[in-house]
Amino acid sequence: MGMRRKGREVAIQTLYSTEFLDNDIRLLTEDGLLKILEGVAADKEILPDNQIYEFASDLVVNVLNHIDNIDDRIKAHSTNWSFERIAKLDLGVIRIAVYELIYTDTPPPIVMNEAIEIAKKYCSESSGKFINGVLNAIAKER
Repeated sequence: MGMRRKGREVAIQTLYSTEFLDNDIRLLTEDGLLKILEGVAADKEILPDNQIYEFASDLVVNVLNHIDNIDDRIKAHSTNWSFERIAKLDLGVIRIAVYELIYTDTPPPIVMNEAIEIAKKYCSESSGKFINGVLNAIAKER
């Protein structure tokens, strides 16, 4: 597994962890979010000076900084499914992927493939199809 995939997984697990603390990422400061990341990374024996940690940190901080726009895009493209009903782990996968689609130069097929592969590993059986649909609609806007 590549460094970027591991970084995405750590970032998604960090976002998922926030759901059990404040129940809304918007209530966290950047420092608070990085403390959560630090704990998730430590559990995986990933040190802060590691490239995986740096990539995961970049992802979670930027998702936090752009959360309103990211969530608006998800809401606009999760047709027939209310935002509040999206499984929290699925939402973490989608948020990371939407950030990458909108704000980075990573090619959409790579972002989408990574999100689907991570969803297969951590999410429910039906998650991949839903995540793919949302991301595909957002990628077409680019």
